Amino acid sequence: MSAAKTPVFLLTGFLGSGKTTLLNRALKEPALANTAVVVNELGEIGLDQAVIAQATDNVVLLDAGCLCCANTGALHETLADLDGRRARGEIPPFERVIIETSGAADPAPLLNVLLGHPLVTGAYAFEATVCAIDAQHFLASRTEYPELDKQVALAERFYVTKGDLADPRPVLDFLKDAEILESPAELFSTYGGARKYQASLQGPIRSREHFSGIRAHAFRPPPPITWAGWSAWSRLAREEFGARLIRVKGLLQMEDGIAFVQGVQGVFHPPQRFKDWPDDDHANRLVCISRDIPEEDIALTLAALNTPAGTQAIYSMRELRART
Repeated sequence: MSAAKTPVFLLTGFLGSGKTTLLNRALKEPALANTAVVVNELGEIGLDQAVIAQATDNVVLLDAGCLCCANTGALHETLADLDGRRARGEIPPFERVIIETSGAADPAPLLNVLLGHPLVTGAYAFEATVCAIDAQHFLASRTEYPELDKQVALAERFYVTKGDLADPRPVLDFLKDAEILESPAELFSTYGGARKYQASLQGPIRSREHFSGIRAHAFRPPPPITWAGWSAWSRLAREEFGARLIRVKGLLQMEDGIAFVQGVQGVFHPPQRFKDWPDDDHANRLVCISRDIPEEDIALTLAALNTPAGTQAIYSMRELRART
């Protein structure tokens, strides 16, 4: 991530999961001073404990040097407006942005904006999706509200709420090896180098058997991979799986270096390039989180990654099955 870009965090979690309480706690942390908060227009804006009297248009000054902006328009417009106001000195400078989503919202469209909209990516860099998990109601609500599994599948960091009202151990067992943090300041901290990408590739992979139709599949495609191969695979995955391919994240050795690749619901975003591996694991890894897609179908498409450099290939599942 460029030092000039402001890190952005997406805070998700179902209705009543405690997102706003968590956010209020986070904004009181000295380490999170100078934070801008964007509240989804359908969200629970209950920031009364943190808000002070002074306000300019839709930007409210908070204590600890924070800002709160009610998202009254498109997210990319809100973020561009905040950046412009900061540059003109109309609002105090901020060092990070936290976007609180509506509890019933699918975070995927917002994530696509953060990863790929030109009005956003020029000034901001997406850091992580943080998911608030309600120890009291989460497991019982999953059967009725499939949105909960979607929110969990898209998150990299987790915070268990209401542990004083219910035993948190069943939820902790559900999440298993996911990155569960207890400090609000750490939830919204910017990780550098290896830890950031290890966390982004981890997610709730070990709890995949719990999801209702959602699975996390991890692959180790052999290096090197050409950009022609990545283009062919991402096109095939988009056309074949579409929105059922909820999240794609990977570190891949390409022909000209290492790339961190990612996509959301069939939309793929420009890779982030490295000259070398950001951690000690120097093997390719590609994680595909999907809904109702057999692992063997995804594995079959990986043959497209072998497309020779300088060529343009269009594959179909029928063609790939015929080869096996």
